[in-house]
Amino acid sequence: MSALLLTYIAVPLAAAALMIPLNRLSRKIPDILSPLVMLYLLLQTAVLYFFRPYNFIIHFKPGDGVFPLGINLVLDGLSHLLLLAVTLVALAVTVYSIKYMVKYAGKEKYYTLYMLMLAGMFGVILAGDLFSLFIFMEVAAISTYALVAFGTKAEELEAALRYLIIGSVASLLILFGLSIIYGLTGTFNLAEIARTFPAGAVYAKEFVCALFLAGFGMKAALVPFHAWLPDAHTSAPTPVSATLSGVLIKVLGIYALVRILFNVLGITPPIAYVLMFLGAASILIGVILALGQWDFKRLLAYHSISQIGYVVLGLGLATPLGIMGGLFHLFNHALFKSLLFLNAGSVEYATGTRDLKKMGGLAKKMPVTSATSLVASLSIAGLPPFNGFWSKLFIIVACIQAGKFWFAFAAVVGSILTLSSFLKVQKYAFAGGGQKLEEQSGTVKEAPWLMGGAMVFLALLCLLIGLGFPLVIHYAINPAVVAVANGVGYGRMF
Repeated sequence: MSALLLTYIAVPLAAAALMIPLNRLSRKIPDILSPLVMLYLLLQTAVLYFFRPYNFIIHFKPGDGVFPLGINLVLDGLSHLLLLAVTLVALAVTVYSIKYMVKYAGKEKYYTLYMLMLAGMFGVILAGDLFSLFIFMEVAAISTYALVAFGTKAEELEAALRYLIIGSVASLLILFGLSIIYGLTGTFNLAEIARTFPAGAVYAKEFVCALFLAGFGMKAALVPFHAWLPDAHTSAPTPVSATLSGVLIKVLGIYALVRILFNVLGITPPIAYVLMFLGAASILIGVILALGQWDFKRLLAYHSISQIGYVVLGLGLATPLGIMGGLFHLFNHALFKSLLFLNAGSVEYATGTRDLKKMGGLAKKMPVTSATSLVASLSIAGLPPFNGFWSKLFIIVACIQAGKFWFAFAAVVGSILTLSSFLKVQKYAFAGGGQKLEEQSGTVKEAPWLMGGAMVFLALLCLLIGLGFPLVIHYAINPAVVAVANGVGYGRMF
């Protein structure tokens, strides 16, 4: 069973290598192959939930490398949760891309880059050593830079260049931190570092944590490291925007940061407080900046900053309930924010604009997009019975239980402002608050059924997870909470 971990990396890499040659045989093959790859990996992830013992780590060591030095793949509750989030979002996005990406030249190249990005993300999630984690992070990042610039327009190239520069600075800070860890421990293996990091190297540990907070904070677009995200999310093709916001910033930023701070170095009260502060700042600053936006995708981009703040705030509390709320919101955000970007892409696909002021009355013309957008808007605003309500509630209650009342207040205010922002979206885009595009042109119609099917799939997940949240928490979230809360004990489990 452990060898299955390698397929998460090998299958997307093989698909990436075959996309262009197979496209020469038939242009339909990449459209079919990409969703099939993601469906297989999603089914494999689901099957592993039934066969992986509860809270048990699966460790796979390809090759004959010595354990402290060799490349390792590790599956525990936390990495399993991220695999589930990525495969769900990527399946919806690849189905959506079949019709949406027709307007771009070289669709097979898009699929090649997308598969490389997924292989990099899966590698980061499963990496059991820092060297592999860094290499896979760069594979995903470089692929993403190219995907952001895929349309090759001036604004897209500019956004990709800015993203590349900031991402390179982030990678440099992370690499500096990794080199310090290797100098102190003589290994890159996560479990070995957790067991052997010198207890007396307090200042070195704090310095490394600061480097990682800055480096991974840039990858996650936490305030004040968020400057690259609005342009990148707005300029990229919509399927890429959905993946960037839904899972990429979580895998390259939040997951990697949490894995190292909690399971390798060990979280300390000062670092936990910094996480809470950055989370609260991201919640408020992100949502305030979103309120003034009229570009549909740019508004969603700023909400990515705000919603990632909830995740970091919950994790920074470092209590079981806080960690559960943070990880649950990470999973929920992957679904409803990806859905919102797909909604924005469908509106742009049908109307040719992202300006909310130029829309209106689209509920009649685009009922599927309108209905699924309403589900996603209620989910991100944290209203019952949708999934976002429960994760936000857990985070707020965890703040109150920990006596962090100001942080709880920030989370509540952020949720109210989020609701206000998405009421504006519903009013101007779908309910008739804009110029009513149907009066300007009778050509506006619902997005193609494949795009609609991807949106309905994610909307149903938002509703079903909200209604059946106890089961999701038991089978998917709690094992991840145990992995994070176990701290450096992670190094003693294999």
